[in-house]
Amino acid sequence: MSEPESDDLPTTEEEWRERLTDEEYHVLRERGTEPKFSGEYLDQKADGTYVCGACGAALFDAETKFDSGCGWPSFYDAVEGNVEREVDTRHGMRRIEVTCANCGGHLGHVFEDGPEPTGERYCINSAALDFDTEE
Repeated sequence: MSEPESDDLPTTEEEWRERLTDEEYHVLRERGTEPKFSGEYLDQKADGTYVCGACGAALFDAETKFDSGCGWPSFYDAVEGNVEREVDTRHGMRRIEVTCANCGGHLGHVFEDGPEPTGERYCINSAALDFDTEE
């Protein structure tokens, strides 16, 4: 899979609105959250790669997906260098937000209650993802 070109990315919020659905825009650009247990990829078990729904950058290998019971797709590891972290103090909480390193799209949050080998749980909105199956 080829990595997306950064110069192909929209440069204005109007262009992002044209590219994304309303739900994708809310999650990826406005740092929203889809309702628990509602996402397209929550129960998916296919082999492949989860990519950014905004730009197509590879984010999570399906082998790292696990059922955390939290209501959103969960992964214990991310593709190295493709997911960035930032402290998020919105809603009266202190969490670590994760975003796409290529386009800056909001993906979800990462917590330190996941399985080995990382001990991390990336809690990710399905609306922030697309899925490329292994051929």
